[in-house]
Amino acid sequence: MDLSNPSQQNVIYMIEQIKEKLRMVNVDAMQSDAFDEEKYEDLQYLYKMVMKRDSFSPSEMNAIVAELGSLRK
Repeated sequence: MDLSNPSQQNVIYMIEQIKEKLRMVNVDAMQSDAFDEEKYEDLQYLYKMVMKRDSFSPSEMNAIVAELGSLRK
């Protein structure tokens, strides 16, 4: 998937991949449609960072979830 161009489809893809990678228990809290293209670069940066890692400490998970929360509409 080409993530270089901001689109709602790419936003949805990245959010879904982040949720899967983090194995988030409450996936309903991070609905893809709660994000838009306005903060695409920030979301893409977070997506790349999450995808590079194999595991996360509890504090890292909290920081990632907090960052996702700040990127919501």
